[in-house]
Amino acid sequence: MKVAIVTGASSGIGQSAAIEIAQRGTGVILTYSSNPQGAKDTVAAIEKEGGTAVALPLDVGESGTFTDFRDTVAGVLRDTWQRDTFDHLVNNAGFAHSALIEDMTEGTFDKLTRVLLKGPYFLTQKLLPLMADGGAIVNTSSNSTTTGAEPGYSAYASMKGGLDVLTRYMAKEFSPRGIRVNAVSPGATRTRLGGDAFTRFPEVIPALAAKTALGRVGEPDDIGAMIASLVSDESRWVTAQNIEVSGGYNL
Repeated sequence: MKVAIVTGASSGIGQSAAIEIAQRGTGVILTYSSNPQGAKDTVAAIEKEGGTAVALPLDVGESGTFTDFRDTVAGVLRDTWQRDTFDHLVNNAGFAHSALIEDMTEGTFDKLTRVLLKGPYFLTQKLLPLMADGGAIVNTSSNSTTTGAEPGYSAYASMKGGLDVLTRYMAKEFSPRGIRVNAVSPGATRTRLGGDAFTRFPEVIPALAAKTALGRVGEPDDIGAMIASLVSDESRWVTAQNIEVSGGYNL
């Protein structure tokens, strides 16, 4: 059985991606930070359909913990799947913060950097020795770097833009091992990002839907299905791409 690691899978896009990947017959190691119950729910949903999943705590903003996390992953691989390697990595964990440039603090800027760019960079570096040749990596970016640019997201989008560049470099450097690397860029999606903003401010949804060609905001499953497709053999000839999954936002 193939095995995937999905970070930030206790809710939203990560949760959907983990479930979608498991439905295709792949074992899943999923991570969570502040939402352990959500991680349990993800594991339960996978196991209900006959899949296998293990949830592990991880703060992608704390790179000093990555060595211990890698060692824990190695143990889980041996104990659960009798393997020394895994096949796919989904760098999804993150958070969103809105502030105009004039109001952004260095502390928040640095946290965005640690979680959205430094974290995926060094977590991938640390896990790479455990990754099987011929595998796949998907980085969750954002259409805020292109068609979805809105005031207040300069720092967030800058980190995601860096992740887009990193995706291409990963694809180039890992290609001798047959490892494909792609990114997905969701548009406005109903997740818990921004402090569960859609739940707290439902009045913004009609305006976002009106700017979307397909006439609604995105759902986590819209993105999760694309991530699952990108790590699968269906996308075996796709690498170094950033695929916008936004329903045609600002089209």
